[in-house]
Amino acid sequence: MSTSWQDPAAVDSMLNELETWAVVGLSGDPSKTAYRIAALLQSRGKRIVPIHPSAPTVLGEQGYASLADVPFPIDVVDVFRRSEAAGQFADEAVKVGAKGVWFQLGVVDEDAFERTTAAGVPMVMDTCPAIEWRKRGVLD
Repeated sequence: MSTSWQDPAAVDSMLNELETWAVVGLSGDPSKTAYRIAALLQSRGKRIVPIHPSAPTVLGEQGYASLADVPFPIDVVDVFRRSEAAGQFADEAVKVGAKGVWFQLGVVDEDAFERTTAAGVPMVMDTCPAIEWRKRGVLD
């Protein structure tokens, strides 16, 4: 694992400063990790934007079928997809002007990391906001 994937400055910036998180793969299924993490993000004051092909409303927020469909600025694109499918969302995040990309625990795409950071967009991979907040003593 490359430690640059979890650069503390990038993690801190996303967790502390960026407010609107598009959650790729978020559906209305409360048993899914994406749902639980989206609820946690909301509880920490973040606005979540569900990104899912069926565009469901989740946790009271209107969903969109793609990042390009979101009619307002997105700060962080948080990706809950298999590693093989995740890279396209990093590329889309750069295209829509996101300020950060976050690949969840177990999601790694080194080429996407290189493309995204080369485009000037900080990226975090293979960790979770809950883990990072816990490390910082923010969550019990």
